[in-house]
Amino acid sequence: MTVKGPDIQEIRALREQLTQASLETPVLRCAAIEGVLGGDTRVHAKLEFLQRTGTFKARGALATLHGLSAAQKVAGVTAVSAGNHAIATAYAARTVGTTAKVVMIGTANPLRIARCRAYGAEVILVDDVHEAFELAESIQREEGRYFVHPFEGPSIALGTGTVGLEICEQVPDFDALIVPIGGGGLIAGIANAVKQLRPDSEIIGVEPTGADSMSRSREAGEVRSIEKVNTIADSLGAPFAMPYSFALTEKNVDRLVTVDDDALCRTMGFLFRAMKLAVEPACVASTAALLGPLRKDLLGKRVVTVMCGSNIDWDTFERQAIFDDDIA
Repeated sequence: MTVKGPDIQEIRALREQLTQASLETPVLRCAAIEGVLGGDTRVHAKLEFLQRTGTFKARGALATLHGLSAAQKVAGVTAVSAGNHAIATAYAARTVGTTAKVVMIGTANPLRIARCRAYGAEVILVDDVHEAFELAESIQREEGRYFVHPFEGPSIALGTGTVGLEICEQVPDFDALIVPIGGGGLIAGIANAVKQLRPDSEIIGVEPTGADSMSRSREAGEVRSIEKVNTIADSLGAPFAMPYSFALTEKNVDRLVTVDDDALCRTMGFLFRAMKLAVEPACVASTAALLGPLRKDLLGKRVVTVMCGSNIDWDTFERQAIFDDDIA
């Protein structure tokens, strides 16, 4: 499948349209990470976990809902999520004046369920992600609600493309950009934007070993699914890749790597100890990759990592994070 992603002018126009509803998140020079890596490596982090709703997901949801017709807004929207996309959809629905009925995985962090309801969404809990998609399709069919996909389609890539645009404006020069991958909506949009502005930069995607549908798809040359999501990073737990985001990833992403749950847990502990950041496992994936499989390759390079989400309560964070010195 050959696709053309949103052009940079469309992405700029969307950013202007969403000025009141979406934030330009900051970029931080990460001296603590540089100190571990050594070799004059420079590291900047895009702090997208400071976005409204706590993740980048608000950008894609807002882009999608702003494109709905008046009749579609009257009918409302539905979505599937382990938490972050549901929160973003609920927020976007309230912002544009419609209603949201979302399907979430029962094991989702209680904080995420509560935040979703706080934005006014009706929440239905199910046992697993496959059942969640089936129920959302039923809601769409029976109630006429528009399905806001968590990672697939031009509107999602348009929204996440604003992250790439901001990075290029905020960091004057970089060699490599590391982006977490769940279903691929974030990296598809970022890579599409960045390759238009910084075509020589290397873009690297990171997946958990227990949710590597994009890696399997790239190896097969077509979209693939996995039988079961098995990772602590539930925000990256997409059970399959889809054609549009896969095609944009194939076109613009230079390579993919994976990190296991142990690396994620240790990186959570490291970022809290070194930078006082208490973030969810998905958020540390790019840093875990930089400190792990990409460490030698990117030595001495100028690197940007995307830190994508912070929707986690302290009890869960304390249970998941591993605090030791092995990461150095």
